[in-house]
Amino acid sequence: MAGARYHAVADQGVPLKTIAEIIGHRLGLPVKSISADEAPSHFGWFARFASMDSPASSEQTRRELGWQPTEIGLIEDLDSATYFPD
Repeated sequence: MAGARYHAVADQGVPLKTIAEIIGHRLGLPVKSISADEAPSHFGWFARFASMDSPASSEQTRRELGWQPTEIGLIEDLDSATYFPD
């Protein structure tokens, strides 16, 4: 449909903390939570984006296009040897 926006995501609402934990684990690096006050000095310009809560949903994509995800989810993908060889 003209002007429509679709999201081709299987997962919804994956926390940034979970993504950081997987990456830290695969790289053998410690991961720790930081406060909202610490985020600007830690993340710099990216702090605003790191603190956003804006999960994408493919509900509209699935309904309007009949699309269904067929691949593995984000966390399983990040935890594979594709990005971090064993």
